Amino acid sequence: MFEFTWPWMLALLPLPILVWWLLPPYRARQASVMVPFFDRLAAATGQTPQRGAVVLQRRRIQMVTAVLIWALVVAALARPQWVGDPVTREVSARDLMLAIDISGSMDQRDFRGSDGATLTRLDGVKRVVADFIAHRHGDRVALVLFGTRPYVQVPFTQDLQTATALLAQTEVGMAGQQTAIGDTIGLAIKTFEASKAREKLLVLLTDGNDTASRVPPEHAADIAHQNGVVIDTIGVGDPAATGENRVDLGVLRSVAATTGGHFYRAEDGAQLQAIYADIDRLAPAKLDTLSWRPKQPLFQWPLGAAVVLSLLLWLGLSLESGLGRRGAIGHA
Repeated sequence: MFEFTWPWMLALLPLPILVWWLLPPYRARQASVMVPFFDRLAAATGQTPQRGAVVLQRRRIQMVTAVLIWALVVAALARPQWVGDPVTREVSARDLMLAIDISGSMDQRDFRGSDGATLTRLDGVKRVVADFIAHRHGDRVALVLFGTRPYVQVPFTQDLQTATALLAQTEVGMAGQQTAIGDTIGLAIKTFEASKAREKLLVLLTDGNDTASRVPPEHAADIAHQNGVVIDTIGVGDPAATGENRVDLGVLRSVAATTGGHFYRAEDGAQLQAIYADIDRLAPAKLDTLSWRPKQPLFQWPLGAAVVLSLLLWLGLSLESGLGRRGAIGHA
């Protein structure tokens, strides 16, 4: 569809007519030479002397070309454009962050996969989380790994293949041997600050208790709630163990309850897979639909035509003037 961006500029079209009517003709004084034999000089040149100012007559082609040039310039100022058919695109309305514990305890080979194989805790978690990521079409996904210190392995992206590949490269102990749950929640809050999504969800998985955080998990959860971040927590460790290997289920319950999330307990791959399926059911992908119409500017065409007409008119008048002078010299 053709339209003008600034159609009010077309009001300038009658401007030359108003100038013609309202402004007086331009007059210029020129120096002259008085000669006593003016009559004989006029007769010799074949001219008839006249009194008063001489108004140069414009040719019709000049007037028509000037009108066309002005109309083209005004049309260019109105910014003509071609508006295409509407284009729609679905974009993520939610940012989903996965926080995975990779402390030393995740290297224990006591995790039974959904196929019955015995794996390390981290390998079993990576299998389930990779499948979960692969089905997050529509969400922007981020991955945070944590041990003694947390770090962002994958910033928010819709490139699920890259996120899965970077998850597969994760190894136990890359972030230290201890567990920092509170600091991980704090890093997630900071990462979510740049997010403009309507919903922000953090899924935190750990098999240990907080032994390295500078910020207590409960306090970090309260800050997350104030910033609109919902936290689902998953405990995969043994609550009866001691030290770093003991998972603090009470803290995980408190963190989830404070932010309006859910707490889950997983002892094997089948349970963990069911948990992520439940998260997928309770938090389906959120999509917003954006619509716009592509616009192609066309002002360069009338502007270019005006320039070409101006050059052709100037060239024609120059050639005509040159031929006239040559004819006058030859006649003399």
